[in-house]
Amino acid sequence: MNVAPDPKSIPQGTLFSPEANQAVALVTATGLLTVDLDAIVANWRKLEKTAVPAECAAVVKADAYGCGAEQVARALAGAGCKTFFVATLDEARVVRAAVPAASIYVLGGFFQNTGEAYAKIDCKPVIGDLNELAEWDVFCRRSGWSGGAAIHIDTGMNRLGLTVTEAQGIIPRINAGDHGITLVMSHLASAELLNNPANARQLSAFREIASLFSGVPASLANSSGIFLGAQFQFDLVRPGCALYGINPTPEADNPMLPVVELKARIVQIRNVERGETVGYGGTWTARRPTRIAVVSAGYADGYFRAASANDGTRGAEVVVAGKRCPIAGRVSMDLTAVDVTDLDKNAVRRGQWVTLIGEGITVDELAHHFGTIGYEVMTSLGKRYARIYKGGNATAEAPAPPPAEPAVASS
Repeated sequence: MNVAPDPKSIPQGTLFSPEANQAVALVTATGLLTVDLDAIVANWRKLEKTAVPAECAAVVKADAYGCGAEQVARALAGAGCKTFFVATLDEARVVRAAVPAASIYVLGGFFQNTGEAYAKIDCKPVIGDLNELAEWDVFCRRSGWSGGAAIHIDTGMNRLGLTVTEAQGIIPRINAGDHGITLVMSHLASAELLNNPANARQLSAFREIASLFSGVPASLANSSGIFLGAQFQFDLVRPGCALYGINPTPEADNPMLPVVELKARIVQIRNVERGETVGYGGTWTARRPTRIAVVSAGYADGYFRAASANDGTRGAEVVVAGKRCPIAGRVSMDLTAVDVTDLDKNAVRRGQWVTLIGEGITVDELAHHFGTIGYEVMTSLGKRYARIYKGGNATAEAPAPPPAEPAVASS
């Protein structure tokens, strides 16, 4: 019989196999998030193959969409990924520590007081404003740093980026050589909509301006853009959501493998009489004698309140003992009630794991119940879950040891 060790007895920094770490995590965890690094690598390889001959980078911002930037970047680098995109310098530091030889771009741009930080970890700003470009120029001249930067051109998103006219204005600088620009890029606003005319307009505008950046690699396609065809792929593609199993082609079947599985414990089982209500506001009424399993996950854990059920609306479902069961009442901060009346009484017990994502429940399905997109679901996954990593030659995270008990002074 395998007995999980007491977490208090584990020296800080001790590393175990994924199996041993899972055993430790299960002792105290109320929720368990499993990340399949092999599935992420397989998704990247599929995208890489689809985009050949373009280079396939990886977007690992927002802690790799909630999956763990350090673990994901290391696994992808091991598979051959050479270029990573993050949103902030803090994210870049995490990725740099994990993949010392990779090229890292920071989408959040450049400010004059951030130059030393960029140089220290050798990462590249994505510049989308003429003021940023001037500040970057000043820093490079004064410091002698030659780490490079990307130029972001707005072709229709109206968010970040130089206008096409502004970009045309810096072409003489590009033609003069020694410009330090290592990538010219833009971002598609509606790539997930195959026949949206905005895609063709953005492609035309980007193709025209990128052709003026002589000798500079070009990048337009995000995850969905990769599937718009070779004309959108240019020299480098930047998948994000597709790496993590979110459907990049929502008008068709998902070509990507699922990446995460999310489980939470049943903390109590109770019987509710016909006519009684469940949860805040009493919005859900039992129409029969009902058996309720109370599960240890709620909106503080990223399981959104929008998944709630009421007397007129069916909410999301979870999988209990291999079968789908509906939510009963409102999702609260830490707990969610589930109707398990239709299951055999012996199939449900206190302490049992319930599946919130996995066993056929996809991130995209849950996003539909949440009234949002898979991106928000993934990036909202709570920090209270124990995290287990499968594959990728990664060691799973050991749960954080409890704080040391204060010493008691002797009298």
